[in-house]
Amino acid sequence: MPITEATSADLASLEKQLGRTMRDVVGVGARCVCGNPIVVVTKPRLSDGSPFPTFYYLSLPAATAALSTLEAAGFMAKLQERLGEEPELAAAYLDAHAGYLADRMQHGIVPEIDGISAGGMPTRVKCLHALAGHALAAGPGVNPIGDLALEACVWKQSRCQCEQTL
Repeated sequence: MPITEATSADLASLEKQLGRTMRDVVGVGARCVCGNPIVVVTKPRLSDGSPFPTFYYLSLPAATAALSTLEAAGFMAKLQERLGEEPELAAAYLDAHAGYLADRMQHGIVPEIDGISAGGMPTRVKCLHALAGHALAAGPGVNPIGDLALEACVWKQSRCQCEQTL
C-alpha cells in the first residue's frame, strides 16, 4: 500500500495518539476508516542523527492496547513456536523482513541498522505492535505474523475506535 503524505491534521492526531510531537515523519502507512492515522512511517535516521529501525510505527492507542493484551497472554510464544514448526510460515516471514528493509532503504541507508528490521524479524517474534504496523502498511499477505496478530486481536481496522482513545 502506498504511504500517504502526513497532513497537519494527521500530525496533530499522531501527537494526541502518542502524547508527543512527531519527528521525522515520512507519511502515514495505514489509516482508520475515519481517516485518522493508524501507522506512522518514520525516517530511518532521525534529524538528530539517531538510527531509527522502526520504519512502520503503530500509533493508534486502541490497536496498541489490543496487541499488548495479546502479548501479555503469550501469543508471541505461540507464533514463535509456529515459526519453528511451519517452514512456509518461516519463509514468508523472511520475505516480510526483506520487504521491510527494502521499503525503509528507499528513505535512506543507515549502516548501524543494516539488516535489522523490526519485531524480531526474520527469526523471532518480539513485538506484535511493529509486526502489525508493517502488516497494516504493507497490506494483507506481506507479513504473515503481523496478519495473524491482527486476526487474533479484538481491534479491527474496519471499525473506528479513534474517539475511544483520543
